[in-house]
Amino acid sequence: MESIVEQPCPLCSSDAGLKMIALTTEIPYFGEHTQITLVCDSCGWKQTDFIPAEGRVPGIWSIKIDDVSKMNTRIVRSSSGIIRIIDLDLEVEPGASASGYITNIEGVINRFEDSIGIILRQAETEQEFDTIEKCEELLNKLNNIKNGEMQVTIEIIDPRGHSQILHEDAVFRDISEG
Repeated sequence: MESIVEQPCPLCSSDAGLKMIALTTEIPYFGEHTQITLVCDSCGWKQTDFIPAEGRVPGIWSIKIDDVSKMNTRIVRSSSGIIRIIDLDLEVEPGASASGYITNIEGVINRFEDSIGIILRQAETEQEFDTIEKCEELLNKLNNIKNGEMQVTIEIIDPRGHSQILHEDAVFRDISEG
């Protein structure tokens, strides 16, 4: 379903309205969900989120990555999900315009690598040698995880309960258990 929302774009303030696209589908092992995407045709701004059809409990999903085969584990991260690689003390918190996405563990690690790469390039430009060393060390560790040479635990904290790790070894706990 596609419709126009009579709201100005939050990025460019265009009064043309935002296009809202809603698509309801079945994600294997996750159930029916609605993907809602807002798009501004004027500047290209886009935001996507996933909303499950059935009520979810706010919680924390975690999985120990102890085998390279787990790189294909499906991840559904809503716009409210916080992703952590606990053993490396890495965390991504959603910002005001965060979008949801569906990926796998390798895709999550690639997103961390991309972010660290941005910081690394800036540190190289400004010759911040301590930051360069830390970035290179983290990138090496992330590569080791992808190659099955390092074990870590990945978790998603979602106060709305819309995120999930889809693997038989994934563990769910209530958010109040911390």
